[in-house]
Amino acid sequence: MNQATIIDRIHEIGIIPVIRAENSSQALFAVRAIAEGGIPISEITMTVPGALEAIRASRRAHNDSVLIGAGTVLNVEMARACLDAGAQFLISPGVDDEILRLAADQKFLFIPGAMTPTEIMGACAHGAELIKLFPANQGGPSFLKTLRGPFPDIRFIPTGGVTLNNLADFFAAGAFAVGVGSELVNTTVLRSGDHEALASLARRFSGEVNRSRTFAERP
Repeated sequence: MNQATIIDRIHEIGIIPVIRAENSSQALFAVRAIAEGGIPISEITMTVPGALEAIRASRRAHNDSVLIGAGTVLNVEMARACLDAGAQFLISPGVDDEILRLAADQKFLFIPGAMTPTEIMGACAHGAELIKLFPANQGGPSFLKTLRGPFPDIRFIPTGGVTLNNLADFFAAGAFAVGVGSELVNTTVLRSGDHEALASLARRFSGEVNRSRTFAERP
């Protein structure tokens, strides 16, 4: 699956669940339950013990029916390891020029995190296709709307503090998609192994994404 196709899929799905788990088994459980809840994409963060094996196992289990990305990718060595494990896109909390250069050279999707106009301009100058607006709760939807003034063509994915209650506001402010962590991938649910509880929460988020977009796109 090429970079453009992955970008289109992210936009179509509209939400990237951010999986921070205590082990690789919990991460695999989360990917399955979230996909069955109607969100066929997950970001497995590198803070998960055994994250690389979780990425490999998820790719084997789902092939291209579920997009599997690696999150909290902090340096180029980590980026290479994630790609070798089969990650289809990489996400970082910040801007790393080395990873951006590697992404441009090897034609894979790297989504750097940025918050300030300077960071955003730097990431785009190195070829970033999407920007993770992080932490989004620092400025909220109004900050995203303000950024869309000088950066109308940049596709932002606000992450950090996105909830069922404010998700619609982020899309109304111009979000390309949103990233959602603990509000969706709840530690208590992961520990309990309650498949239906997590799938049900995924369905709620997916439904809210669809409703929010329909409302935001009205003339």
